[in-house]
Amino acid sequence: MQCPYCKQDNDKVINSRPAMDGLSVKRRRECLNCSRRYTTYERIEEAPLKAIKKDGRRVPFDRNKIRQGIEKACEKRPVSSEQIEAAVSEIERDIYNRFDREVPTKYVGELVMQKLKGLDHVAYVRFASVYKEFKDLSEFMEEAKALMGKKEGKR
Repeated sequence: MQCPYCKQDNDKVINSRPAMDGLSVKRRRECLNCSRRYTTYERIEEAPLKAIKKDGRRVPFDRNKIRQGIEKACEKRPVSSEQIEAAVSEIERDIYNRFDREVPTKYVGELVMQKLKGLDHVAYVRFASVYKEFKDLSEFMEEAKALMGKKEGKR
């Protein structure tokens, strides 16, 4: 494995264990060149899956796009990187369990919103405002009120 710091291909595995998602192996490594430590994740390579965009185009499914969207929504929020990784893995697992070759991006977006709603309400509204393409403040407020109404109904 190439060290992300010094780019040398000379390391040793210090620790190896299943990741929280159960679908990958988390490895702590130490570079034998610069002595810095880093973490890698080993995953099973899935059969290629295509995402169907709104306009009908098919693009390769990319879990990193899900992670980036969630990270952006959770920016400066009390959501840990472990929680984000777990959410991404759960979303990915759901997609691979439900779809063989193609998944509509609409389905992916709905899953992300559902997951964010359970993680952080501010992150949820941030993501929803982009995903649902809110045109003005009133649409934003409607979504926030709907979320607050559900929250109050749980009491």
